[in-house]
Amino acid sequence: MGHKEDLLEGAKRCLLEKGYGRTTARDIVAASGTNLASIGYHYGSKDALLQQAFLALTEEWGSRAGAAGAEGGTPLPADPYARFHAVWEQVVAAAGASRQVWKLQTEVVTRIDDDEKLREAIKEPQREGRLGMAQGFLGIDPERDPEQARVAGLLCQALATGVMIQWMVDPETAPTADDLTAGLRVLMGES
Repeated sequence: MGHKEDLLEGAKRCLLEKGYGRTTARDIVAASGTNLASIGYHYGSKDALLQQAFLALTEEWGSRAGAAGAEGGTPLPADPYARFHAVWEQVVAAAGASRQVWKLQTEVVTRIDDDEKLREAIKEPQREGRLGMAQGFLGIDPERDPEQARVAGLLCQALATGVMIQWMVDPETAPTADDLTAGLRVLMGES
């Protein structure tokens, strides 16, 4: 790897270990084995590098979650409730491994009112993430049916955020795939 890639990997490690607000340029340099000048040369600023690192981490999580939703390439069940259950069973099973990324995402959200550049940097990836969830979790092709993918992605993202927060606060009572599926049935009037 070159300095640019080393910096990105170092910044990702720092974000997961220290968080967004506590990561310094010197931390990134120490973690990457590069030098301070490399940050400015390759990314323009520490903040720009942290934004890229944050986006890379969330994209990596999204790819893992999407693969979980697709059950590692196995076709999703045709029955919508069985499909919903299968997807959320995989997502919930990964909750422990996802905790650091979720913690980072929560911290970043609390910073966007004071950091317009950060807000702008995450808007488009968030939109793309919704479509990725619609495709990975539900098998909806965003190119074939963009509106269905958009609204399904909005719901998946809202549900994932709520599940994430509940697992971070109280894993003992956080929702399981069974809970979520039963709740969906109640919501749909099928309980």
